[in-house]
Formats: sequence, C-alpha cells, structure tokens
Amino acid sequence: MKRMLSFTLGAAMVLSLAACGGKGGNPASETKAQGAGTDTAGAVSADSGLETEITSTDPVTIRLAYDVAESHPSHKAFVEKFQNALQNASNGNITVELYPNSQLGSLAENMEAMRIGDLEMAALNDSIVAGIVPEYNLVGLPFLWTSLDAAHEAMDGDFGQALDKKLEEQAGITTLAWGDVGFRNLTNSKHSVTSPDDLKGLKIRTMTNNLHVEYFTALGAIPTPMSFSELFTALQQKTVDGQENPTALIYNNALYEAQKYMSVSEHVFTAVALNIASDFYNSLPEDYQAAIKEAAENTMEYQRELITEENESLLSEIEAAGVEVTVLTDEQKAAFQKVAEDTVYKTAAETYGQELIDMAANHNK
Repeated sequence: MKRMLSFTLGAAMVLSLAACGGKGGNPASETKAQGAGTDTAGAVSADSGLETEITSTDPVTIRLAYDVAESHPSHKAFVEKFQNALQNASNGNITVELYPNSQLGSLAENMEAMRIGDLEMAALNDSIVAGIVPEYNLVGLPFLWTSLDAAHEAMDGDFGQALDKKLEEQAGITTLAWGDVGFRNLTNSKHSVTSPDDLKGLKIRTMTNNLHVEYFTALGAIPTPMSFSELFTALQQKTVDGQENPTALIYNNALYEAQKYMSVSEHVFTAVALNIASDFYNSLPEDYQAAIKEAAENTMEYQRELITEENESLLSEIEAAGVEVTVLTDEQKAAFQKVAEDTVYKTAAETYGQELIDMAANHNK
C-alpha cells in the first residue's frame, strides 16, 4: 500500500574540559557550553519533580554530551527533566552542562572519554556501545521487536540489564536509564523502495553494526558505515545514495533535504541510554547518586514520549518538503524480514548466543 503523507564528526574532544567534576566542582563549570546548555539555568521551575531528598552541599558539575541537535526531542528532555531537575533539587549544587551537536566530539570519543575519566556523562546509542560490548549489536537485529512496548520492556528488563552489566564490567560505564529514537526508516535519492529488489546497488549509510552491514549486503545494497556527523555532507555530495534513521532524526537533522524518497519500513529499533562514568558516579554522595538515577529515569521516560510523538507526526512535514513517502504494508515488510531471518539471525546466534536473542524476543506479545 502506497500513500502520500502530508511529512554533525564534531570538533575534536575539547581536552581543556577534561577534569572529572567530583567534589569541589571542575574546570568545565567555568566554560560556557554552546547552545541551550547555558541559557536555561534561570528558567528552572520551582518543582524539580524529584522525590529524592538531597542534603549534600558539595558542588558538582556534570557534563552531558550527545550528538543530536537542539531541535531534537532528546535535547528537550535533557533540559527539562535532567538539567533543570537536578539543579533545582540540589539548590544549584549539582550543575549540569549540556553539549549537543557533538560539541565534545563523536559519540565514540565521548564513550572513550568516560572510560578514561575525562567526561562524566553521555547519551550513547546501542551501535556505539557495541564497539566495546559486541552484544549490543543485538539491539539492532532487524525486526527483533514487533512493537515499541515490546522493545521498551526488553530494554528496561532482563535483556537490557544483561547488557548493562557487561558494559559496567568491561568499560566502567554505568547505564542510568534507557530511552530510544524509535524504529528506523529508509530514505534515498534514486527511487521508491518497497521490496528488497529495490535496494540492489544503492549505497546506503548504516551505523557501525556488523549485523546491519550483513543485512543490507544480503538485501543487495552497498552498506557504507560512517559517523552520523558525516552523513548530511555525504548525502549532499552523493557519496551515498541513502540512509536509514528514525523519522524525527531525519527531520530534525534535515536529512530529507538531500533525499527524494522515504520508505516507512520500521526495520530496526535503535535504543539510546543515559550513561555515566562509574568511578565518577560512585564517588558522589549517596543522595546525589539517587537523585541522578531518578532524574535519568524520569528523563528517558519523557524522552520516549516525545520521540514517539514526533516520529508519528513529522512524516507530513517531510512529505510537504517534497519527499515521496511510502508506508510499507505488513506483507511488504515480511519480505524484508525473511531476508533477515535467512542471514543475520543465524550470524547473531552463532556470534552472541541464542539465549540473548530469545531473552529480547520473548517480550513480543
């Protein structure tokens, strides 16, 4: 069924900000972050929305880095439910500085900075963390979940906790709460895509996930992994023909401006988590830890609500900009799913074990 609908590798890591922000603050508190991270402190609401009682008075600065733009729902959630909440609940003793748009480098650089103690927090997606913990690649297994509810239950439950434990053990990074950017959809500059055959020969940018690369290869495409910060330029310069991302990301980062066709395929779910350097987190007073954990959970619950709303509403804006949007039917999706089952599901089971796959899939109703 086809219907028309009315729908940045940043600069190198700022090494001068590299102090850890424990008791007594850190040098980053003297550096003004660009964007909304510095212009919201005066707009903190009277009610933080946190139940945790904070009695500690030691000043702490937390830098939170991420790759999405200020227009993205994740940024809005980080401002309203994390930055404002913690600063208000602690009477200003916990300062949260936000660094959107890869201002502190790529997500891979952010993750490494947390590992070595040069950054307190980052919002990392599953593909990036897979660089350290390969089992995170399973989050991006095509058509693993049949609904958002199933994906959320799995990430918040046993499956996500199993991944969290591996990240803590292998990298010294703690996962505070899971959110997501939704299911991913295809765009390209060549022609409409409604079947696997339509992808043959198309150069498609993918995340750095070996299962994604294998899947798009099996579909006949030419997968081209690259950093998200490089993607818009690659689309403009025709280095790649297309890409796949959730609707809100496609719109808020203006990727549609360099594309002519979009297929709502919902082939892969992408999760994002609020992560914190474990050594930094464990060095904080218990009331600070509890407040940060609660604020993170509230933030990602709100983030999920915002991103789901935008993913559903922005198709009309993309189509209004001149992109031909096709919503795939269940039958059309089944053809793409069959390719996944015949290829990457076997690879995933052999590489990471069937137990983890079943743990995730068991949340489908």
